[in-house]
Amino acid sequence: MPAVPMKAEANLRAAIFGLVVNLVLVAAKLIAGILGNSYALIADAVESSMDVVGSLVVWTGLKIVARPPDAAYPYGYGRAEPLTVAIVALLLMGAAVGIATAATREIVTPHHTPAPFTLGVLAAVVIVKEVLFRRITKVSKATGSLAVASDAWHHRSDAITSAAAFLGILIAILGGPGYESADDWAALLAAGVIGFNGWRFLQSAVTSLMDRQPDLHFLEAIVAAARSVPGVLAHEKLRVRGAADEWYVDLHIQARPDLSLHDAHVLSGQVKSAIRSAVPGVRDVLIHMEPWEPAEEVREPRPDWN
Repeated sequence: MPAVPMKAEANLRAAIFGLVVNLVLVAAKLIAGILGNSYALIADAVESSMDVVGSLVVWTGLKIVARPPDAAYPYGYGRAEPLTVAIVALLLMGAAVGIATAATREIVTPHHTPAPFTLGVLAAVVIVKEVLFRRITKVSKATGSLAVASDAWHHRSDAITSAAAFLGILIAILGGPGYESADDWAALLAAGVIGFNGWRFLQSAVTSLMDRQPDLHFLEAIVAAARSVPGVLAHEKLRVRGAADEWYVDLHIQARPDLSLHDAHVLSGQVKSAIRSAVPGVRDVLIHMEPWEPAEEVREPRPDWN
């Protein structure tokens, strides 16, 4: 299918672009945080370094996903994507714990008020990261990639943590003596945001790795496409596995009992083509042909079908 390499290429470009931007921002925030006495900015740099590692993991995972199916992996390498997301999510959660621990220690440790110039650095970071988030989110929506979506939300998370750091430093500067720890409280808040996003993406990855069915709307679209084919009298036992644009459909179709083997084969091929044409993201369809039994109850598509 020619659309798959194009999507893979778009995903890889988005991951590489995010990686380059993250490398630049990590260096800028780390230097500014050290010179400006801002632990919130240093914590933000640490979070961005996790984004660099995350982008590398996403890039590697997407290269694996782009491989075509082979004898060893007849269903392709799509499972590398949720696995990639799970790894990145765990990295985010680990970074959140580290930042929260260090920020708590800094709150009880007297230190200097952050330098005013750190506000300008953070403002620039927020703008760059928000623009990057919007750009990569657009790519993830076009390709349906969960890994690219998680990478995009890393950038949004970075924008939020930078905004929190900006607020904390501003309070510390305006408040004067006694408000120095506002910078560290901002880092603690940032850790909470990072940890929450990590947990959210870990849940999505685990759901995909465990082959949870897609939503009811997706299942109904498959059934509608199958029932639109003349000769299809009933349907049952719909199962769908996969993720993003790598869905594999298993569907039982009932037709007239007197159909020849050849005609049943032709009908199954028509159903398969109808589903692949009508439902984006379906890579392959396996049709089981059965004789029509009018007395048998035909169930509506449900996510918990078995």
